[in-house]
Formats: sequence, structure tokens, C-alpha cells
Amino acid sequence: MAREFGRPQRVADFLRKELSQLIQQEIRDPRVGMVSLTDVEVSRDLTHARIYITILGCDDADSAKESVKVLNGAAGFLRSLIAKSTTMRTTPSLRFFFDESVIRGSHLSALIDKAVGSQEQISDSQADSSDDKD
Repeated sequence: MAREFGRPQRVADFLRKELSQLIQQEIRDPRVGMVSLTDVEVSRDLTHARIYITILGCDDADSAKESVKVLNGAAGFLRSLIAKSTTMRTTPSLRFFFDESVIRGSHLSALIDKAVGSQEQISDSQADSSDDKD
């Protein structure tokens, strides 16, 4: 029977927990802002990790570019701190990416709300017109 969570998933969970604390406590650069880790993907050989982040107040990748650049610049520092706090043989190299899925989700939600609102207007106007005929 296969394991429910493989080693890459467990390492990703560990990295998510550690990085969220380290970014909050150790990164003092004001260009970073309020960072939230949305996902961590670790390669099967545990040598690379892709960290997806969102930044409070940044609505697109262009406005978050500076923060992502700073975090990628601090990736070696963060990796060394993680290596000191774990007994893993190798610590994955870290790459940060802006996660646009949250923004895309809110945009789709707004579109759905707009469609539902227009559908309600149509059904209300049809109900009013049928009342006038009676």
C-alpha cells in the first residue's frame, strides 16, 4: 500500500512552516512587505523548492516584482537557516514566485456575482411583465 504523503510533500510542509516564520522574523527589508506563503512544491529528488507567495496590497506580478526579487536574493540566507534547523541531508534550493491564483479567484468570483445579479434582474423583470399581463 502506497503512503498517503510522500517525502517531497512532508518536506514541502516543513518548508512552508519554517519559511513563514523565517520571513516574518529574519527578513528586515522594507521592500518585502506582508508575505503569505500559498504553496510550496518540492522536486522528487528534494533538491529544488518552488515557493509561491502573495503579498498584501499587490494585485499583480508587476507590483510584487521587487518583493519577489528581494526574497530570491535572500534565498541562500533562508536556506542556510533552514539547514541549521533540520537534520535533512540536503536542503532544497529556494525559488520564490508570485502566486496569481488568489487574484484570479477573486476576479472569477466577482464575475460570477455579476452574472448572478444580472440573472436576478432578468427574472425580476420577467416576473413584473407577467404580473402586468394578468
